[in-house]
Amino acid sequence: MTTATPATAPSEAGATTTAATATTAAAAAAAPSAEELDRTDPLARFRDRFLPADGVVAYLDGNSLGRPLRQTAADFTEVVAGEWGTRLIRSWDERWLDLPLRLGDRIAASTLGAAPGQTVVADSTTVLLYKMMRAAVTARPGRTRILMDDDNFPTDRFIAEGIARECGLELQWIRVDKAAGITTDLIDEALTAASGESFGDQVALVVLSHVSYRSGHLADVAGITARVHDAGALVLWDLCHSAGSVPTELDAWNVDIAVGCTYKYLNGGPGSPAFAYVASALQDELDQPIQGWMGAGDIFAMAEGYVPAKGMRRFISGTPPILGMLPMQGMLELIEEAGMPAIREKSIALTEYTIRIVDDLLTPFGVQVASPRDSGERGSHVTIRHPRFKAVTAELWKRGIIPDFRNPDGLRLGLSPLSTSFGEVLVAVEAIRDILADADADPDSDADAESGADADPGR
Repeated sequence: MTTATPATAPSEAGATTTAATATTAAAAAAAPSAEELDRTDPLARFRDRFLPADGVVAYLDGNSLGRPLRQTAADFTEVVAGEWGTRLIRSWDERWLDLPLRLGDRIAASTLGAAPGQTVVADSTTVLLYKMMRAAVTARPGRTRILMDDDNFPTDRFIAEGIARECGLELQWIRVDKAAGITTDLIDEALTAASGESFGDQVALVVLSHVSYRSGHLADVAGITARVHDAGALVLWDLCHSAGSVPTELDAWNVDIAVGCTYKYLNGGPGSPAFAYVASALQDELDQPIQGWMGAGDIFAMAEGYVPAKGMRRFISGTPPILGMLPMQGMLELIEEAGMPAIREKSIALTEYTIRIVDDLLTPFGVQVASPRDSGERGSHVTIRHPRFKAVTAELWKRGIIPDFRNPDGLRLGLSPLSTSFGEVLVAVEAIRDILADADADPDSDADAESGADADPGR
């Protein structure tokens, strides 16, 4: 049965519209300005710790590549002259061999809500995702399916496709709203569809993102993980868009496996190594597929056969990227000083402000917010949509305003809590308004524009 909504009389409709407009205007006038928010920001002092970029007036892509710290260059100089230049190969014994584990524990303590001995810094995100997915499906013999949402980041999807092909498994897609993300209800439906004699008994592994790379949707990790465990399957969480911006409680949420990058909110620099988390109770069950000497029980035994190390060292394959691990250590100092609760509070304030001024300044041009409006369901970036945004992004880059573009029509405003100001957000949104206004006045002006943002290799 379809119920029609009663029509409003013309006079009532006019009065309602007028009242709503007045209310919106009054709310906008009463809301704090960017200047006031920056002046009262308790984390404002951290912005000066980042290296300024000549010609950049607003950097809103920290969710793709975090800004370098001022101290990073000096840190490199010190390591090159000292640990590398003076101590030379002795530094492997003195510091470097255990650095992947020590640094992993530090990331776990400051950002992941995880006890020591469960996190390691090692390869690229892509390689770690492969190793962890492959190990997980092997640990659930007899199960034939991998579940994944169809809007997960391409590298996650591509790796799952390859592993399904290698192992003779079926990859089952969960259709999600691209302006939202994965939910417990969608997981229940997918697990029910993958049931034989019992709930979800055909599923070996579920792979999901804590924060959606497109919409910024923040998933219910605890609730979804519990449902996956009810089905006897393992779950791998991609933390690339949450580590360092959203408080995470991997141990409390009973997460099995997680992988995250370090070049976004951990500011490790382009190509910095990723981290992997494996719950302590699961570590001995997982046989990682890339068996290298650094993951052996006795690294220097030069043994004839491979015997894995105990604990998280078994998930290391080759020589650790020592220099690649350096910049993130400085950022972890800032995170430890600020604290994740304060970082999350600033993140929410930035995204709330962004949505408010987008509604105020860009909605008249047909711009739509494509991120959750509930801060409890949103990470630290806001995606907005408009058919002209590819050309708009290119023009913004020319003006020293750096967001990024995601096909087909999404412009992401990445808000890194320790380095982004409210003023930067205002500058960017006002520039978008001006560019759209100019395009409306001359609709053919952007028809053949190319977007420099296409070259952005970040997630």
